Amino acid sequence: MTVGIIGLGLIGGSFAKAIKENTDCKVLVFDKNTSINLQAKLEGASDGLLLPVDLIECDIVIIALYPKATITYIKDNAEFFKKGAIVVDAAGTKERICEEIQPLAKKNGFFFIGGHPMAGTQLTGFRNSRGSLFKGAPMLLVPDAEESIKTLEKAKKFFIGIGFGSVVFTTPDEHDRRIAYTSQLAHIVSNAYVKSPTASEHKGFSAGSYKDLTRVARLNEEMWTELFLENRGNLLKELDFLTGSLAEYKKALENGDTEKLKALLKDGRERKERVERGRE
Repeated sequence: MTVGIIGLGLIGGSFAKAIKENTDCKVLVFDKNTSINLQAKLEGASDGLLLPVDLIECDIVIIALYPKATITYIKDNAEFFKKGAIVVDAAGTKERICEEIQPLAKKNGFFFIGGHPMAGTQLTGFRNSRGSLFKGAPMLLVPDAEESIKTLEKAKKFFIGIGFGSVVFTTPDEHDRRIAYTSQLAHIVSNAYVKSPTASEHKGFSAGSYKDLTRVARLNEEMWTELFLENRGNLLKELDFLTGSLAEYKKALENGDTEKLKALLKDGRERKERVERGRE
């Protein structure tokens, strides 16, 4: 089987390495940075360059680009995809991509499944990619409602085969609603938190909690700006809820209200415990 990968950043590069390490698939790649294409070949992460005319060879194509670039690439090259090929993107939002690309896929005879690997680091670029990045992680797949079971099973088998711990099928709106909370809100909070003047004085006074909360503050501002704006409706709802909750803690502190503060903290602890037990 031949797999094509467009975009060799952290995610695309890790896909290439994971496929080469775990399968006997032929891997063709393309990145706009020509030196990265060469580096991938030298490191054994690819078998060659993937130009549009070569898409006809690929049984599976992974598009590891930002949302807008993903849409543009597939629209520009829709006629080149192999009939019956499975095309999966890896962007962090799904509604717009699925809405624009799934009808195009049907028209051109290939299958498009929205994808989102639940793995990553605060680092970026091919130099930080690794074949083990997806080990044990969930892979979210967002298929067309009319997609055949056979196609979905093929996609699931492929992703489990390169190291993912599970494959979760969902819808575009459900994906974007949940991701606003589990990923995007966390990045905003972390990024805002390190702007305190006290952050520059943390050395010697910080432990695990500081490290955990600030890890993803070191983000790619171009990518995350696009993702936040693509999903701004869902993200604004989460921000409204968070700022409302923080206001309650602030009010309790301003009033010196011991019982209220204790109740807020107890509620947060108990909610966390219920989540860990799988009750929420």
